Amino acid sequence: MRMNHVGACSSETARRQQTWYVFHRAALCVLRDSSETAHVDACSDIAWPREVAPAYEQVLSMAANEVAEGVRSAKGDPGMGIDVDVRDDTQFDVLLALAPYTIHAEAWQQGREIFSAGDAGTALWIAVTSEQEVRLTSRLDALSVSQTAFTTQPRRRRSLFARWSRHQIA
Repeated sequence: MRMNHVGACSSETARRQQTWYVFHRAALCVLRDSSETAHVDACSDIAWPREVAPAYEQVLSMAANEVAEGVRSAKGDPGMGIDVDVRDDTQFDVLLALAPYTIHAEAWQQGREIFSAGDAGTALWIAVTSEQEVRLTSRLDALSVSQTAFTTQPRRRRSLFARWSRHQIA
């Protein structure tokens, strides 16, 4: 389901949007200490909400700085895969603001993806330890976010050309 983050919407849609926004932020906050690297795309399938406009401008500035420092190619897409230093509060705030709305944001620990968000807030996957799960659950409870807002099933990786059985398609 795509969520419309701008314009008029029903109270149920607004509630879902707020739940997703809160969940993205809570997950990132819990995973911050274990994240070593993070990246965000300054691209969205929807219009950026007004409240994240400053973060959007900041992330574009971060990308321009990477080009100036020779870390990022000037020929590549300037808004894709922008590095975020999760130890820097300003950069982390940018990630917090944009992750629920971007086409892709990710965080990594020891070469293993631990956070992946995309599709303008409709897709989110996280890998947490038992201790992080308790912290996340406590955070969500304190924010009145229902436990049914997420599942605990492991992420399945498939190759681009995975064979699909008749049962999986039906």
